[in-house]
Amino acid sequence: MQATVPAGLDRKEAEIYLRLDPKRLPKHIAIIMDGNGRWARRRHLPRVAGHRAGVASVRSTVETAARVGISALTLYAFSEENWKKRPKSEVDFLMGLLCRYLKQEVPTLNKNRIRLEYIGRQQELPSTVRDKMEWARQATAHNTGMVLTLALNYSARSELVDAFRSIVDMASRNGGLDHLEIDEDSVSRHLYTRHLPDPDLVVRTSGEMRLSNFLLWQLAYAEIYVTPTLWPEFRGAHLLEGIAEYQQRERRYGGLAGDHSDHHSSKPVRS
Repeated sequence: MQATVPAGLDRKEAEIYLRLDPKRLPKHIAIIMDGNGRWARRRHLPRVAGHRAGVASVRSTVETAARVGISALTLYAFSEENWKKRPKSEVDFLMGLLCRYLKQEVPTLNKNRIRLEYIGRQQELPSTVRDKMEWARQATAHNTGMVLTLALNYSARSELVDAFRSIVDMASRNGGLDHLEIDEDSVSRHLYTRHLPDPDLVVRTSGEMRLSNFLLWQLAYAEIYVTPTLWPEFRGAHLLEGIAEYQQRERRYGGLAGDHSDHHSSKPVRS
């Protein structure tokens, strides 16, 4: 019996979806959005033109993920290193682009029942940006569909530092450091992503073969899918192609072939 194609998919997306097993979709997909600068350079345009073009890719990818029933999607939007290595003019443009995106996309997020969250050191972002982020988060807070998480001013190493600081601080307020115990579960409970299951699939665009300080703890057992497609050219169909590749993999979690016991985090997406 052929699977029913979800409403809203275009022809190409529908063709790819029919090759998928709807029962084996990844619960959580993380995406490293890379290639905006190269896309612009190949067209003899300023870098900011690549960032602007990438917004359409975000919209297409987010809507397709929600339509096919992905529970959580996390996008690496702005790294902590971007503050130090990008010109101030480009950073300022990115902050303005984020605010415009949030204002424009909230109606679409609500239409698709998508709840918006953030990870990263938000306290270091400009107050005007934080205000717009909080407005958008509250505007989508009651949605019960996919959780869209934007990683903003994010660094995996900083996340681990913050997690360890939080663990120590909690211990100091609850009996002192003599009672400090650290294990994998306690670390996971203090990460920015404690409300999410660990990603099953991480997608990287533009062909680069690195994680770039993104979700280093959470991606321990994730399947990695790298596409040469530059981010401004990435669309929902590309995401579905990544899922099709994911479904061809045998996930072992350190075990042997044929051992399908699930040793990764089984945290549900909390609404």
